[in-house]
Amino acid sequence: MSSSAESNTSRRLDTPVQYLKGVGPQRAPVLSRLELHTVMDVLFCFPRDYQDMSCLRTVDQFAEGELLSVCGTVDEVDLQNTGPGRSLLGALINADGQYLRAVWFNQPFMRDRLPQGRTVVLSGKARLSGGRWEMAHPRVELVSEEDSPPAAGRILPVYPLTDGLNQGQMRRITTAVVDECTALVEEVFPGEFLEKYDLMPIHEALPQIHFPSNDELLQRAKFRFIYQELLVLQLALALRRQHLTTDLRAPALVATAKIDSRIERLFPFDLTAGQRAAIGEIAADMGRETPMNRLLQGDVGSGKTAVAVYAMLLAVVHGRQAALMSPTEVLARQHYRTLSELLRDGNVRCALMTGTLTAAQRKQALEEVAAGEVDLVIGTQAMASEQLEFADLGLVVIDEQHKFGVRQRATLRGAGLDPHYLVMTATPIPRTVAMTLFGDLDVSTLRDSPPGRQQVRTYVAADEQRDQWWEFFCRKLREGRQGYVVAPRVEAADNASSLDESFESLANGPLEAFRLGYIHGRMNPKEKDEAMESFRRGETQVLVATSVVEVGVDVPNATVMTIESGERFGLAQLHQLRGRVRRGGFPGFVCVFAQPTSDESRERLNAFAASTDGFELAEIDFRLRGPGDLFGIRQHGLPPLRIADLQRDAEILDRARQDARTIVAEDAGLEDERFARLRRMVLVRYGQALEISDVG
Repeated sequence: MSSSAESNTSRRLDTPVQYLKGVGPQRAPVLSRLELHTVMDVLFCFPRDYQDMSCLRTVDQFAEGELLSVCGTVDEVDLQNTGPGRSLLGALINADGQYLRAVWFNQPFMRDRLPQGRTVVLSGKARLSGGRWEMAHPRVELVSEEDSPPAAGRILPVYPLTDGLNQGQMRRITTAVVDECTALVEEVFPGEFLEKYDLMPIHEALPQIHFPSNDELLQRAKFRFIYQELLVLQLALALRRQHLTTDLRAPALVATAKIDSRIERLFPFDLTAGQRAAIGEIAADMGRETPMNRLLQGDVGSGKTAVAVYAMLLAVVHGRQAALMSPTEVLARQHYRTLSELLRDGNVRCALMTGTLTAAQRKQALEEVAAGEVDLVIGTQAMASEQLEFADLGLVVIDEQHKFGVRQRATLRGAGLDPHYLVMTATPIPRTVAMTLFGDLDVSTLRDSPPGRQQVRTYVAADEQRDQWWEFFCRKLREGRQGYVVAPRVEAADNASSLDESFESLANGPLEAFRLGYIHGRMNPKEKDEAMESFRRGETQVLVATSVVEVGVDVPNATVMTIESGERFGLAQLHQLRGRVRRGGFPGFVCVFAQPTSDESRERLNAFAASTDGFELAEIDFRLRGPGDLFGIRQHGLPPLRIADLQRDAEILDRARQDARTIVAEDAGLEDERFARLRRMVLVRYGQALEISDVG
């Protein structure tokens, strides 16, 4: 295609939506709420679902236990209260003179989705009950007036909507765009690539994904776009990985047998087999002249900090500086104390760099780091300041990587050579998430725990069991142990227990005989530090806290924990909290008081009680909540996926990853003319987020 033709095509695809038939200046702001600003946006706004009118059944064609769909009119809706917080919603559906009943338990909000007289399509499994067919919790789709009665044999797209826009309007707008503009879209894949990977060409796939002729063609069209989206992402990650491992230069920090022995002697414990394996992988990376970019993931209490300390000391032994960046000041100060204690008899110089340093302290620290008078710098995101200059930075360790964005990995740089990077997370990462958010990193995994660590028993309890639990909690305190009480928020909201309420009721109730402390995220750093120090020294027996104690807090004598309003916490967060009571040689006990409001929250709590394996729980959490909730993809700086689903499309992701690595291995910068459009798509979508704009 000539440059003038490409420009003309681009201009038409960039046409503002207000010039589309059926939109105009009045409806354009409505579409903008869906991020639909141009013709291209509408063309690639794929349906969120489909109404398959090709396999609708009549009531007399129902069979028990089969998944089926039926179209009918809402005749009656009845909502009954069946107990505290419980309800039964029933709807009588008239399907061409034959009736069925749809029921929903504890979902009163469904009444608003079932306006009387409205045509709906119900999908689910039916059973005979009292001589009438009944569907429990069917999926409901409203049928727009122009589709009622629905045409047999059609598969209708169901688009995301907003106030002022219905399905009929969106379908008409999209139909016009697909008919008039599909031919303007460039095919990013060369012909032989389409054939090799059996991909539907773009000019066939676009009409089929919006208005499919049949299910087979719909699935082929969906596969093409899912694969394309995941391949573009994996190509971006492969290019970034290549850039980091071939284009940059780092100091070679070799771990000789003598150096290894010197570092290991500093640890007051024996390293586990898992720690030794991780150290071996890290040392091999740091011994090369290309920057290490490695993710160290491990379950709660698996000993990641010791591995990171080894890596930092390996840098220091070679005369280089190392930096450790933590997400919170509480955790940064704890790392500083741990390292200072470990290195108290040596000549390694440590500095703490946080946002609460006075101007004079900050000036002194900056000068010492720049002059090379500090070996290890421990701090928060304040370290990413442009003012911080290192004399000779050899290694950067980022703790709790999921708390930072993608681009923050590479914020610390020294003069000259690039440093090695080690990022750590105590939240085990589901495999498909690791292949995307961390796809540019090599991965080391710690699964075993240091010897002597005890298991934790976990209970999910109802309010009537409180007295029994507090009696047990107090008995452990009298035995000399310490404990936590965790509430989801500082102030009361939506019937959740608040920190203020918990502290007051405990101090004047079951824990009145004990010394209580208090910590939450709104306290200033000095107050937090004093509260933690008091608890660490045993002056405080019970720490009442929000989830600020979720990560890194290490008090081996704390063995009991009460979690209030447990339904408010995610599964990974609950598991992190539980990790606070398995730091020492005593068995731990956790009791969660909760009022689950959905099947998902019940499943989450049951899984938490049943398993202490963080990797297993991470996969369950991923299945229940999805990657967006779990890790905040937007927070990581990556654009959200439009059609691919990391849970559903794991096999396609595997294939896209393998194909991307093969392509980049054969054509390092995607410089072959055949991949020019694909390369442009990679850079437009991910160039800035992954800092690969200059590749090739």
